[in-house]
This record gives sequence, structure tokens and C-alpha cells, in this order.
Amino acid sequence: MNFETILNEDYRKEYEKEWPNKTILDYLRESIEKGPNKLAIIDNKSRYTYRELGKLVDRVALGLLELGLKKGDVISFQLPNWNEFVILHFAVTRIGAISNPLIPIYRDREIGFMVRMAESKMIVVPDEFRGFNYPEMVNRLLPEWPSIEHVYVVGSNVPTGMKSFSSLLEVPWEERRDPSILDRITHDPNELTEIIFTSGTTGEPKGVMHTHNTVTFSSLTWVDHLKLTPSDTIFMASTFAHQTGFLYGARLPAIYGGTGVYQDIWNPQEFIEWVEREKITLTAGATPFLQDTIQLEELEKFDLSSLCIFIAVGATIPRPLVKQAAQKLPSRILSGWGQTENGMVTFTQMDDTEEKLTNTDGKPFPGMELKVVDALGNTLPPHEEGSLLCRGPALFVGYLKQMELTRSEFDNGWFITGDRATMDEDGYIRITGRNKDIIIRGGENIPVAYVENVLYEHPDISTVQIIAMPDARLQEKACAFISMKPGKTPLTMQTMAELLSEKGMAKQYWPEHLEIIDDFPRTPSGKIKKFRLREIINEKMFRKV
Repeated sequence: MNFETILNEDYRKEYEKEWPNKTILDYLRESIEKGPNKLAIIDNKSRYTYRELGKLVDRVALGLLELGLKKGDVISFQLPNWNEFVILHFAVTRIGAISNPLIPIYRDREIGFMVRMAESKMIVVPDEFRGFNYPEMVNRLLPEWPSIEHVYVVGSNVPTGMKSFSSLLEVPWEERRDPSILDRITHDPNELTEIIFTSGTTGEPKGVMHTHNTVTFSSLTWVDHLKLTPSDTIFMASTFAHQTGFLYGARLPAIYGGTGVYQDIWNPQEFIEWVEREKITLTAGATPFLQDTIQLEELEKFDLSSLCIFIAVGATIPRPLVKQAAQKLPSRILSGWGQTENGMVTFTQMDDTEEKLTNTDGKPFPGMELKVVDALGNTLPPHEEGSLLCRGPALFVGYLKQMELTRSEFDNGWFITGDRATMDEDGYIRITGRNKDIIIRGGENIPVAYVENVLYEHPDISTVQIIAMPDARLQEKACAFISMKPGKTPLTMQTMAELLSEKGMAKQYWPEHLEIIDDFPRTPSGKIKKFRLREIINEKMFRKV
């Protein structure tokens, strides 16, 4: 497939001095040479040293070549935070192919669209995860995927017509094929290495395209900012198919030569046990992860002295939470802001005041730039709210097959993030809202228009509006306001759930509260007042309290 991007010669010249001009394979090779016996990756099922990781990566890469896969092909994998994800991503990169990580909670509707859009040649799924049968879903979708040539399954229950991923790991392909063929594959740091879908604010997700340079730059910012060394061990429970988990969980340890410890389902009790056992030094996750951790009973009975840094992302950390965490954890609590399109752009500093830590989302990493503008594009003075624009070497190089949309999201080289923010005199930003309609539930984006469009497929529904309702733990949940067509039976939570399940929508997207109303509050021009809907649900919740 021919991938059209915005990466022209002028764009390269602008950032070539800031890009590392290396691939993840260069860093992995260095880590293997410097610490072959050091533990590289650990999950609940297995652990591998850097030497073992390197051998498995090459073995799987040779297996992929044996299948006829080649440079430039897209390979999709819908895997939890397991070691197989990391091995596969590095092996895909080794043959010059493109990784397409898919979030495990996605179901038929999302996965069907994404794999078809990416024209993937291969997909790898678990046999089962959290009670869901992935091979059955793949079988339902295969008629929609003319490009798929291979389906591999991680686990023991492999249906007829699919292959076991263990065959790629266990068959000694290096004895059947000349391993030197891998070294003859060239890797240009400006070639695509990742296509990752972000929750769209319109009806369809967008395939964000990143090169080796853009994603590696994002990871290197953490190495510099946090002063990471091979003695650091990072714990990651945020899914690898989110940019946070992908960049700073699956890839980051190999860049600085440290150890990655991975959890496939967030469990705070297991987390603190991991900290004590593996001497974890830092972790990153959604803000509710921090809240869950400090609320654990008998937290003080565990040795958490190694945990230096807890990075909370997805929502600004409430001031009381920072104070409680400071009393119960030895860690420095940091926060930041970023997107699928640009990785983590801002971070609070290790020596920041409590004011900065609790009232800002940090300031940009060196090389990244932000500005807050008004409706005419004029830069606003400090503390005035406006639209947040971003530019720098970590920015993506386009939306897959949507170059017109890509160009519309830029203003003279600045990416229009869709977020609203203020910026203080020191360059620290505070995210205040969103121009684009989206809900962030515990760090997981819920695309409002997408959910609304699916509900509109019900023949008895007249009008749908999805709005954010506050939640003490997750910050936001989705609430559906629905009016029915005259004479039609109102939906209930049960019938709405049955509809969304039938449509194959990921359960985490489902509204968790339903309000049936006869008429919507509107402006004189007829536009629905979403702010009023938020006030209505807030008033109801307040009365319940």
C-alpha cells in the first residue's frame, strides 16, 4: 500500500537535527550488547533477558518472512500487555513492516473498520481475554478483510484455519532460513513504523501514522526528563495499544536498557506486590490508578521504597489526591498532557511546587512547542483560555488515507489539538476543556459522535445526545439523553445495552446512565444546548447525594 504523508523534504529539513535518526532496533541492539543477561521484559507468564529477547525477535521475524510478509506490510495485533506484544512489535519492525496495535476492548464494529482501513496482511489475537473469544470475532470479520492472509492466535485454543503464535516462537526458523537476511533489510528512520487508531470525534476512528523518528523522539524525552538508567524498572498497566502504553511501556525499556514489568488487567494490590518484588522505580497510568493505589488497605505493610515516580495521565491530578499520595507513597507524583498524534508533550518537573503539580499539566519538553490562540489565531496572553496548538518533532505524519483531513487539522505548521487551555508566564499549560466532543473515562477516550451515530441506528430513536457526567473515580462517564419517536416505547438501560452489544460496540463506550426526555433545550437557532444537559444531570446527581 502507498502511504501518503505530510513528510516532504521541507518537513524533514525542519526537524532532522532534532530527530534521533535511529530506530528502536538500534536501541535494542545496544541494550543487548551492554546488558545481555539483564531482565528486559516481565509479565505474569514469562520473563526474558535482553539476549533471550533478541533471539526471539529474530526468530519471529524469520517466521514472518517465511510466511511471505515483507517490508511495508501492515500487521495488526490485538493483544493485552503480554510479552508476546513486545516481541511481535520488534519482529515486525525487524522485517521493515508496520505495527498496528489494537486496543483489546475493541469489538466487531471498531476492529472491523480498523483492520479493513489499514489493509493488514496479518492479525494476531488472544484465544481468550477477560471472557471474550477473539477468534470467533475474527471469523465473523474475515469476509470484510480481503487483505488478511494470516491469522495467529496466542493461547492453546486455536480454531481450524488459524495458526498458533507459539509456532513462531518455538520453531527454530534460524535453522531453516539464513538469519543474515534480516541484516540486509534497510530501515530508514523516516519510514512508517506505527499506525494506531485514535477515537474520532466524528463517526469513524482515525489511523494516526508515525515514523521511527517521531515515536522514538517521544520516548527519548522521558529518558532525559526522568534521567532513566538501566537500573530503572518501569511498570505499565495502561494498554500497549494506547500511545502511552506503546511508547513508554512496550518500547521505552529497550531504549534506556532497563526492565519493563507488564500487567494486563489493572490491579492495585498486584501492583504494589510487583513493586516490592521487582523493585519497580516508576510507573505511568490513568489518574484513577493513583487513587486506587493509595486507597489500598495495609499499603504501609509493603516495601515501596524503590518507587520514585508515579506519572498520572489522562486528567489533571486533584490537589487532595496529591497530598494523600505524598503521605502514603515515597514517589514524586508527576502529570502531563499528550495525544496519540504527538505522544506526551508536557510534563511537570521533579522540583515543581505543589501549585504547579496540582494546577497545571506541565510545560513542553525541549523541542516541542505550544501556543494558546483565540478564534482568529492570535496568540493569547498568559492565563487567557483559547485553543491549544502544538508543533515539534514528535508530531505524527498524517491520518491514514485522509490527507485532506490531515491538512485541515494544521494551521501554518501548527497542529490544532482540539483541546482548550490556558498557559501561564512560565509556559505551563492547564487543559480546560475540549473543542472536539469527546469524553475521557478513566483515561479512555469515548468518541461521542461515534456512540451517538450507533444509537441513531435504532429505528425508534428520534434524537440522541451523549454528554459527560462527573464520576469521583473515573472523572467522567457517558450519559445518554434520548428522545423517542411519537408512540414508541422508551429505551431502558437493558434494551440500550442489547442494541450496543448487537452492533458490536466496545462495552467501555456504552453510556452508563440514560435519561429519556420529550424535548431538548435548544438555542433560538435550534441547536441543542449540551451545556444545559450537563447541568441537568449534575443537578440530579447532586440531589441524590
